[in-house]
Amino acid sequence: MASPTIAIITRSSLQRLNPRGDAYITNVESVSSYSWIDVPSPTIAVPGSPPLWSPPQVSLPLRKDTGLFYIAENTVRLPTCPMEPLFRALYTTKPSFDVRSIDVISNRHTIRKLLSFVDPGSGRDTGETFSLELELVRNTLLMCRNVTSGTKYIEPHDFQGFGHEFEKVYTTSQIAGSTSHYRIISYRFCGLKFMICYETDGFVKASNEAIVANDGASSLLESLLSLSLSLFSAKKASRTANSSVTKLTVLQQGTTIPLESTLEVKTRAARKPLPFHDVAPQLWVSQTPKLVRAYHHSGLFLTPQVEDVEAELRAWEHDNQEKLRTLGALIDEIIKVMKCCGGRGRLRFDVATDSIVISRVEEAGMLPEDLYSKWDE
Repeated sequence: MASPTIAIITRSSLQRLNPRGDAYITNVESVSSYSWIDVPSPTIAVPGSPPLWSPPQVSLPLRKDTGLFYIAENTVRLPTCPMEPLFRALYTTKPSFDVRSIDVISNRHTIRKLLSFVDPGSGRDTGETFSLELELVRNTLLMCRNVTSGTKYIEPHDFQGFGHEFEKVYTTSQIAGSTSHYRIISYRFCGLKFMICYETDGFVKASNEAIVANDGASSLLESLLSLSLSLFSAKKASRTANSSVTKLTVLQQGTTIPLESTLEVKTRAARKPLPFHDVAPQLWVSQTPKLVRAYHHSGLFLTPQVEDVEAELRAWEHDNQEKLRTLGALIDEIIKVMKCCGGRGRLRFDVATDSIVISRVEEAGMLPEDLYSKWDE
């Protein structure tokens, strides 16, 4: 039986929504963070750490990307509860956090998809269908990306750039066995309080701290550190809940990195400069203040620079107020729809009708049972 449709929002109807005043992000706070650890059972380190920006002293040609890569690691490692790591990290860092104060909990990808519906010019994959999982818990809306596959495999004969190889060479892992790092921040936007989870490419040390170049020795160190993962039981590990309700293990390991030190890395052929407005929506949703635009000639990279783009982000936010107000109004409308029906829903962008379709789904909740009690405490 098809899921019953409870709302249809056409792109042309967006102008009839009622935005809530200015659409500026304010009151930004770092809430928690975690790193995925590559061991057989799902394991995160909290607070974990993003890789350190540590460019080599001499640039050498890089191999093109080949092999298996994560698109949505949370979904791959915890397919039934991809949002669970967010909450386990949150309550490891802030055990008494009042989740009832949050209106929307989402990942960055989801907000960017909604922005691409509002503004078709804001993303490179604009015009492609997408699907989001929705759940209303009390007055908090949970939104999670829905992907057909959480990984991609790049064949040796295919070419999809040098981005992954670049990050291997130009950053240094700070957590043994770490495969990715996610940050969780909160802020106010259009009268709503958001909690956003997103992957972070790296961080820079403060100007008064020494940065060791990635000269290859770090690879040996990483290999030695990874041996410690075979002694997994000796680590300070703890189940954040009874094993009957979660499969996720939490290691209390790592260092909290200030938000102002985090960065996003983009690689491009030197003949195709990356305009700031192409990456601005991604940086804006996560409030990432630093950007590396690394340009190459057939895999040989020019010396990349870390750019402080806070001023550019503020200018982009100011120049796009009308679109951002509409984004806020769209999210507010989704909340209203879910409050009318309650429970679980699914949002789908229908390319044929150029509209968002929200359906009611009779499925289990998006979180383990023990986490729902946090809304009752």
